[in-house]
Amino acid sequence: MEVHRLAVAGQQPVIARDVGDRVCWVWLSTSRFAAVEAMATLTLTLGPDAGSFYDRGSARASTGRPRAALEDYQQALTMYRQASDRGNEAATLSNIGLVYDNLGDRQRALDHYHQALPIRREVGDRAGEATTLNNIGRVYHRLGNHRQALDHYHQALPIPREVGDRAGEATTLTNIGGVYDNLGDRQRALDHYHQALPIRREVGDRAGEATTLNNIGSVYHRLGNHRQALDHYHQALPITREVGDRAGEATTLTNIGGVYDNLGERQKALDHYHQALPIRREVSDRAGEATTRYNIAMVHRADGDLDQAIRELELVVALDRQVGHPDLEDDTAFLEQLRQERAKRR
Repeated sequence: MEVHRLAVAGQQPVIARDVGDRVCWVWLSTSRFAAVEAMATLTLTLGPDAGSFYDRGSARASTGRPRAALEDYQQALTMYRQASDRGNEAATLSNIGLVYDNLGDRQRALDHYHQALPIRREVGDRAGEATTLNNIGRVYHRLGNHRQALDHYHQALPIPREVGDRAGEATTLTNIGGVYDNLGDRQRALDHYHQALPIRREVGDRAGEATTLNNIGSVYHRLGNHRQALDHYHQALPITREVGDRAGEATTLTNIGGVYDNLGERQKALDHYHQALPIRREVSDRAGEATTRYNIAMVHRADGDLDQAIRELELVVALDRQVGHPDLEDDTAFLEQLRQERAKRR
């Protein structure tokens, strides 16, 4: 950090870029996103630099600023292509795909991942290949295509083990657990999450640790074990705030609200949903916003307030359409059901 500071002060761009990239790489792996953004921004005061744009894009993507992240990644991508740096071109394409995936634009995400994957293989970047396979699997998972998701995750899993990428191994295990959870195989899901959690902690991946804690909490929630669910969610929440993971914070708040809803504590549930909602909108997580609004609608319906429930569900259906959500048909049918219920009351 001191060498970087002196290099910036002394207008030495080569040294600042080299040192900054090394430090940012370490900080990104341990979720120090604010520090990465600050260092990369300082480096960029000395002129355009692909590595600094890439690092800052990663920090901004991880702290819920997808549009700013895309601007940085596009700058990096142009520069890497001009330099014929194929490895970093692939890494940037993969990260752009991840931003689009989180924005709910699945097709654009897949387009970028499928550009990145053959380049990863061409340059022999095995760890990067696994990352991209994981990302493709995640899109298929969100689209409800479990077979394709598992196929890509199982292609990815042996690679981080082969190259000693413990963080990548934990990510893949968590992803596989998520598919099994969606398939209703709770024990297999927990087995994979509990393999991933100690690895997340071992490598200092705080954001990943929070994700896995959330996932474990979700399994316990579905199993009806509310105490264990809240315990894991309450472990995750301060971590998301510590690392500036706004999207993760919103997910955790929504999850906590869901437990309180199941316990019949509707006001506590609404309190947590209403904390989550502006964050979902802030980070442009339209699929997540739809989830939170759906949960709010369910509370209002349980309270007998059909007008408010219908207003929320109308927004849910609109968001579902925007992101191509697999629940669009079910949510539309439920909205119509509530409208009919309201009509009967009048």
